[in-house]
Amino acid sequence: MTISEVVAGVTPAHQPVLLQETVAHLLGLDDIRSGQVQPPSIVVDATFGRGGHSLCILDSLPETSRLIGLDRDPEAVAQGLALAAADARLVVRQARFSELSSILQQLDIAEVQGVLMDIGVSSPQLDDAQRGFSFNADGPLDMRMNPEAGDSAADWLNREDESKIAQIIWMYGEERHARRIAKSIVALRPLYTTLELVQAVSQALPKARGPQRKHPATKTFQAIRMFINEELDELEQGLQQGFDALAIGGRLAVITFHSLEDRKVKHAFRQLSQPPKMPRRLPMRHLEDQVPGRLVCGPIKASLEEQTGNPRSRSATLRVIERVRRP
Repeated sequence: MTISEVVAGVTPAHQPVLLQETVAHLLGLDDIRSGQVQPPSIVVDATFGRGGHSLCILDSLPETSRLIGLDRDPEAVAQGLALAAADARLVVRQARFSELSSILQQLDIAEVQGVLMDIGVSSPQLDDAQRGFSFNADGPLDMRMNPEAGDSAADWLNREDESKIAQIIWMYGEERHARRIAKSIVALRPLYTTLELVQAVSQALPKARGPQRKHPATKTFQAIRMFINEELDELEQGLQQGFDALAIGGRLAVITFHSLEDRKVKHAFRQLSQPPKMPRRLPMRHLEDQVPGRLVCGPIKASLEEQTGNPRSRSATLRVIERVRRP
C-alpha cells in the first residue's frame, strides 16, 4: 500500500493552506530543478497535523531523504505513525515546538535542511466537537492540543479569578470587552461545555448592529486556547530551536493565522536577517557579514482561488527565512 492510499484511508478531508507555496519555498524547489542545490536530506514538519504538508514534502524528496513529523496531538501522532508504516522516510514523534531540539538529539541528527511550522489549531481539531475548540458545536470545554496533559479550559476558567481571566482575554484575544466577558464567566460558573462559554460571552457583549463577520465568541475562544496551550511561548521557542537546527542553506517556513503570531514571526525573522542598528558615523563595517539569516519570502497570502475553496486560508500568512551562516 502506498502512502497516498494510507492517507486516503486514515486521514479526514483536510486542505493544508498555502500548500504549493510553502513546499516550494521550504525546499527551494526552483533551485533544485535548476541544479543549483541538492535536495534536502532531512526536513522537519513540526506541526504534522493530518499529514497534508508532509505528504507533499515527501513527494518532492528523494528516497534517501528523511522527514521528521512532530505534533503534540496524540490523534495526529497516531495517524502519522500509520503513514510512517507505508513510507520508511517518515519518522513521527509526539512533541511540542519547545522539544524540537531534544527530539533531534534523540534521533542523533545534528542539523536539518528544512523546518516547517503551521501555527494554531488544525481543521480536524476544530471540526471535532469533543475537543472543545469550536464555538459552533457543543462539546466538553477542553481546548487542549494534547488532551492527556495539563489543565483543560474548564479547569482553568472555573478556578481563576476574574481579573486574570480578563487579562488573558485581552492579551491573547485583543478583545475590547474582556472585562465584561470575564465578569459574565465568573457569574455563570461552573462552565463545562463550549456552548456554556458562548452563552457567557454573548450575555456580556452589547447588542450588535447589523450583520457580523465574526462570531462574537471568536476572540475569547482564541485567547483561552492560546493561553491553555502556551502557544506564544511555544512559538517563540520553536522559532529559536528551528532556526538553530538549520544547516547552512536550510530554511524555516512558518504559517500564521492571526496578528499576534505573525508579529512574533516577523520580529524574530527581522532580528535574524538584519544587522543591528548602530549610531551614525561610527567606524563599524561589514555588519551584514554577521547576519545569520536571509529572508526568502513573505509575507505570502493565499490566492483568491484558494481563499474561495478554503475559507480558513484567508487569514494565513507565510514567511520563510534561510540560514546563511553560523556564529
